[in-house]
Amino acid sequence: MGKKSRVKTQKSGTGATAAVSPKEMMNLISELLQKCSSAAPSPGKEWEEYVQIRALVEKIRKKQKGMSVSFEGTREDFFSELMTWGAECGASCDGFEISNFADEGYGLKAARDIKAEELFLWIPRKMLMTVESAKNSVLGLLYSQDRILQAMGNVTLALHLLCERANPSSPWLPYIKTLPADYDTPLYFEEEEVRHLLATQAIQDVLSQYKNTARQYAYFYKVIHTHPNASKLPLKDAFTFDDYRWAVSSVMTRQNQIPTADGSRVTLALIPLWDMSNHTNGLITTGYNLEDDRCECVALKDYKEGEQIYIFYGTRSNAEFVIHNGFFFEDNAHDRVKIKLGVSKSERLYAMKAEVLARAGIPASSIFALHCSEPPISAQLLAFLRVFCMTEEELRDYLVGDHAINKIFTLGNTEIPVSWENEIKLWTFLETRAALLLKTYKTSSEEDRSMLEKPDLSLHSRIAIKLRLAEKEILERAVSCCRAKRLHFQKQLDEGTPLPLYEESDIALLENADAKLPIILRKLEEEDESVQEEMNLAQIKPDAACVDSSKTPVLNSQCKDLNGTQEDPPGGDAVVKESKVEKHDPSTKRTEGEPKDGGK
Repeated sequence: MGKKSRVKTQKSGTGATAAVSPKEMMNLISELLQKCSSAAPSPGKEWEEYVQIRALVEKIRKKQKGMSVSFEGTREDFFSELMTWGAECGASCDGFEISNFADEGYGLKAARDIKAEELFLWIPRKMLMTVESAKNSVLGLLYSQDRILQAMGNVTLALHLLCERANPSSPWLPYIKTLPADYDTPLYFEEEEVRHLLATQAIQDVLSQYKNTARQYAYFYKVIHTHPNASKLPLKDAFTFDDYRWAVSSVMTRQNQIPTADGSRVTLALIPLWDMSNHTNGLITTGYNLEDDRCECVALKDYKEGEQIYIFYGTRSNAEFVIHNGFFFEDNAHDRVKIKLGVSKSERLYAMKAEVLARAGIPASSIFALHCSEPPISAQLLAFLRVFCMTEEELRDYLVGDHAINKIFTLGNTEIPVSWENEIKLWTFLETRAALLLKTYKTSSEEDRSMLEKPDLSLHSRIAIKLRLAEKEILERAVSCCRAKRLHFQKQLDEGTPLPLYEESDIALLENADAKLPIILRKLEEEDESVQEEMNLAQIKPDAACVDSSKTPVLNSQCKDLNGTQEDPPGGDAVVKESKVEKHDPSTKRTEGEPKDGGK
């Protein structure tokens, strides 16, 4: 996953362009922390705030030039050392080798023929960098005192990574030396490259990601230089913004959830060797074997000797891939755009609609998704729209009519419409909403395609424009589909076609739901805006789930139900059983190559 490392060769503390007094730097850091901790900007002012924060960060970066710790050479120089270390630790290293796959960057190449579902890769716990290993490291004392570290496993891993990188005797150096020197996440975009994302649905997350990273950096810079429990950290003389951005991106593109050694909960981990695998469509094939205490991966399909071995990162949209992984996946079967819908509390029928939705397990206001597939909506969104467009008589029928309780389960079934009029209304409404979303973009699809033909377009600009175009294409297909549906149901109404009769045997199974579960048992993708971690920076709560099996599937930063089914809200990633993984976790499986388009 990645391009060649562009590591600098200067050592820590050398090569700085100018001496900067500690007081001057601390003043700049304090200014940055204050700016990033101020009240959220008013709507429409987010870009202006981003530009201001970025200017402060660039000022700090300029004064820190040449101060970062780095290794001489390129990352590929250390691949053999990584493989040797893996073999010594008990990892499987005979079925693959690390190779450069042009546009996809580094990945795993089959060293022999491998059969589908064959266990070809396992990594023992001793090789993993985890929140638990951070607690037992030089970072442990600070961890025990700092609420931010305790709340945010991803931040703990980032600082753990930096501390081990600065430790010449760290057992993880063979791994750390092979990590990319930089990434293609939006944290590395130039301002003009980020500008291409304006009007996309990714822009708010991109701006928040930058702001949060800057705030975290400023906070921990002050902690490292003032907190007594930080005095022994090997970061005091060299903790630059570029260092922290690198560590955050390394974690964000690679972190995964695994069970703790006793299997009682989950923790975050970096998984050497395995995290070199590039992404393709398919199924999750990685799990954690508690009995043997190791991460295990089986082959997604048959691989011939010399072929690249892929894994599936999960059902991520391209916006999530760009934000958290730094690449755009051309053949993304799970791409989608978000659409926020809700029943107005001022509406006369609000109480009745909210009650029907509640019985179906759907909030009266939620974030849904329009998918790249056909049809573009999930069973849950269809159910919401049917209730949203119901008349008072129809609502009463689903509340107190014959078989009312059972009929709730048919709301997401395309074969059992509420009425032809209801179908016409809901598809008309959705067609209008999708068309309105299309009008928010400043460029047309044709203009984007023309821009992508320019040979001098930077990689990051190309990624951003591809994402922008993909969103428009999903919306355009949605408009076309909604129009066709509207005309179809209008024809049914005009021709007097009788409605399909409801039978109790029709109950329950929703044809669009991945796991074929009744809608009331499914979870919707929601942005719980009221749940914010300390400093609004937390992305994952690593202790949130219980694991009660000896083998726990790894979901590229999330966990999968132990029965092997994936609870996947429409438009969202899989969720941990009985816990909630923050939607904007700066991570999951990462990438680092070029266009696939990322960086392994």
